[in-house]
Amino acid sequence: MADIIENPESEGPAGGWGSVQSIAHMFGDNKPSPAVMETLFRQNKPGGLMCVSCAWPKPVNYHPFEFCENGAKATISDLTSARCTPDFWNDHTVTELKGWKDYDLEQTGRLTHPLRYDAGTDRYVEVTWEDAFEDIGARLKSLPTESVVFYSSGHAGLEASYLYALLARVYGNNNLPQSSNMCHETTSVGLQKVIGSPVGTIVWDDLEKADAFFFFGQNPGSNSPRFLHPLQEAKKRGARIVTFNPIVEQGLVSFINPQSPVDMLTGHETQISDEYLQVQAGGDIAAILGLCKVVVEADDRARAEGSTRVIDVAFIDKHTAGFDTFIALVKATGWAEIERESGLTQDAIRRAGEIYIGAERVIGVYGMGLTQHSQGALNVGMLVNLLLLRGNIGREGAGCCPVRGHSNVQGQRTVGIAEKTKLIPMDKLKELFDFDPPMEDGTTIVDAVKGLMAGKIKAFISLGGNLVRAVPDQKDMERAWASQDLTVIVSTKLNRSHLFPGKQAYILPCLSRAEIDAQASGPQSVSTEDSFSHISGSIGKRTPASKHLKSELAIVVGIAKATLAANPKLKWDEWLGDYSLVRELIQKTYPEDFKDYNARMFEPGGFYRGNDAHNRIWKTEARKAVFTTPKQLNALSFGNADGRFRLVTIRSNDQFNTTIYGYSDRFRGIEGTRDVVLMSQSDIDMAGLVEGQVVKLVSDFEDGVRRELRGLVVTPHNLPTGTIAAYYPEANLLNAIHHHDEMSKTPASKAIPVRIEV
Repeated sequence: MADIIENPESEGPAGGWGSVQSIAHMFGDNKPSPAVMETLFRQNKPGGLMCVSCAWPKPVNYHPFEFCENGAKATISDLTSARCTPDFWNDHTVTELKGWKDYDLEQTGRLTHPLRYDAGTDRYVEVTWEDAFEDIGARLKSLPTESVVFYSSGHAGLEASYLYALLARVYGNNNLPQSSNMCHETTSVGLQKVIGSPVGTIVWDDLEKADAFFFFGQNPGSNSPRFLHPLQEAKKRGARIVTFNPIVEQGLVSFINPQSPVDMLTGHETQISDEYLQVQAGGDIAAILGLCKVVVEADDRARAEGSTRVIDVAFIDKHTAGFDTFIALVKATGWAEIERESGLTQDAIRRAGEIYIGAERVIGVYGMGLTQHSQGALNVGMLVNLLLLRGNIGREGAGCCPVRGHSNVQGQRTVGIAEKTKLIPMDKLKELFDFDPPMEDGTTIVDAVKGLMAGKIKAFISLGGNLVRAVPDQKDMERAWASQDLTVIVSTKLNRSHLFPGKQAYILPCLSRAEIDAQASGPQSVSTEDSFSHISGSIGKRTPASKHLKSELAIVVGIAKATLAANPKLKWDEWLGDYSLVRELIQKTYPEDFKDYNARMFEPGGFYRGNDAHNRIWKTEARKAVFTTPKQLNALSFGNADGRFRLVTIRSNDQFNTTIYGYSDRFRGIEGTRDVVLMSQSDIDMAGLVEGQVVKLVSDFEDGVRRELRGLVVTPHNLPTGTIAAYYPEANLLNAIHHHDEMSKTPASKAIPVRIEV
C-alpha cells in the first residue's frame, strides 16, 4: 500500500527548461518556417487560433505566451517544412510502410495532394478532387445506408462538424461515432445520468476560487499543461491538492513555470499535490467510498456533539435523490474491504478526507483514469457522490471537471455528431432542411468495429483521426478495415490507418487550423468548444502547405454534393463560400446555446453556451442530482489470479493521442524507446524478472483469443503492486473489443488483464 509523493524516475519538474528544450527539439526535427513563432504568439488568444491539441480552456486575462509544450508541438508539427508529395510513393509501397513506426510516418510531413490507392502497384497515386468526390459519391450511393459509418476525430471545427452530421443524416443514418466513444463517452453518459448534463460544471472563475482540488486519473503535465498555471496560483493562495493515480505523474508533483523569469532563473519549484495516493488500477470506487466514509463519520460525530454538520443537509434535501441508500452502503462497508480494493491505507484515505472536509469549495478533476474502465460510469458517479455530500456542485469555486482530450471533441457532440437520436433536435433539422431524418440510433465505435469484423460495415468515412490504431483488437481491426468496399480518411499527415486501404481507398488532405482558409467571401474563421463549454473562434494566417489542400468543411461539402440528391434547402455552395452562414444554421438549430454566435465568437475566453447543472438545474429523470450506489467496489470486469497483472495504457510526454512526436518521456525518465513495460520493483522480483529483460505481454481475458505484444523491456517504476503500464497505442492490441464500460461502451484501457511471458 502506497501513500507517498516521490518520482525518482523523472528528469525534473513539469515545465521549466525541460519544456523549452523539448520544444526546441521539435523545431530541429520539423524545421518550420520562422512564421511559426507568430502563430504560437496568436495561439489561444482573441482574434488568434485555438490550440489544435487539447481542449483546455482559454483565460480572459491571457499570458504573453498562452501555449504549452504540447500545444507548441502540435502547431510546429502542422507547420513543418516536410512534405509528403505524390513522389513519395515512387519509392515506397504500402506494404513496406507497415514496417515503419508511427513516428516515422509522422516525419514524412504534410500531405499535399488527394490520393487514391492503386492495388496493382500497392501505392497511393494522385487523383483530382473532382474524380475523388465523384467516385466516393458513386460508391456511397451504391451501398446500403446502414452499412456506412461517418466517424470524426474531435479536431474539425463546429462548422464542418455540423455539416458532416447533416450529410450523414440526409444520407440516411445516425452512424456518427466520434473519438469521445473511446475516452470520455463515459462522462457524457455517466454525468448525464446523475446531474443531467453530459459535460463538466465549472468555469474558469471557479479555478480561481477553489479551496481544494481532488484529481483522479488525470495527468496535466503531459495532457493539459496549461492547467498547471491555475494550479500554481491556487497553491500560492493556500489551496490544497490531492491526487489519486496509480502512477506518480510529475505534473502533479512539482512545476516550474516557463513563463516566470524568476522560476526559470532560480529553479524554484511549486509543489503541486499535498497528498498523492497511488490507488491500484481499478480501485477508485473503493478509494472514493473511503473518502465518503470519512465525511459521513465526521458528520455523525458532529451530530452527536451538536456542532455544525459536515454534510450539506439543506443541499441534500433540496437537490438530491438516492442519498439514504448510498449512505447505508457507506456505513456497511468496512475499512478492510476498502483498503483491499483500493490498495491504499486507511490512514492515507483519512488524511485526504480531512482535506476535503476542511475545504469550503472543492473541484473534482478527472480524466481517462476514471472513464476507461468496465465500470467507468460508476467511477464518475462516485466522484459526483463525493462532491454532492458537501454541496460542491453548482456554486462558486466548486464542481465537476472532466478534462477532455482533443480540441473540439466536446463541441462536435454539441452540434450533432452523435449516434443517439435523443441528443439531436430532429424536428429542427426537418424544418430547416426539408427531409425526414432517420430516427434509429446509430453505432458507437465499439459496435462499428464489431460490425466491421462481422462484415456488416462496408464503408468508413473518417473526418480526421487514426482509428485503426486507436481501437482494441488492432490486428483484427486491420484485417476488417481493409475488407471494406470504401475507406476515406481526411488527414494532414500519414498515419497507420492509411496502410490498410479498403477496396476503394482515398486520403483527402486538409488545411490545418493555422492556415489561411480562403473561400468565395474571403478568409474564413472556424470555431471550437473547450472543456468548460466556451466557444472560441480561430482564423488561420499561414500560407497552406500546398495549393491542392481543401478545408475540412470544403471536403464535407464535396462529398455531400457528389452523394446526396438535389434539395434547394441544402445550399452547400453558399455554405462553403461563407462559414458565417453555417454558424447561423447552428444558431437556428441550437438557439439556447448559440445566441448571437457570429458576434460573440472572438470574445476573450470564448462565450459560455451555458450548463444547467452549473446553476443547479438537474435535467435527470428525478429532476435532482442522483447519488450512485455502486454494485461493486472496483471498476473491473475480471478478478485476481496468480500471475495476472492490471495493465494501464499510458501516453508519453512526446505524443498526442496516436501522434508520436519523438521518443522522450522525460517525466518518467524514459529516453529513446517506447518498447517498455513499467513495473514496480517488487513485481519484477516476484515474477522472477530482472531490469532490462525483454518480455512479452499476453492478454488474459479467458476468451480463447491470444493477444500478445512482444519486445518490451522490463523497466522499474514507482507503481502499486499488481499494476503495470505500457504505452498507447502500441498496447491497444492487448485489449479486447468486448472489454468496455457497461454504460458507454468506452474501451476499458486502464485495467487490461495480462500475463508476462519470457
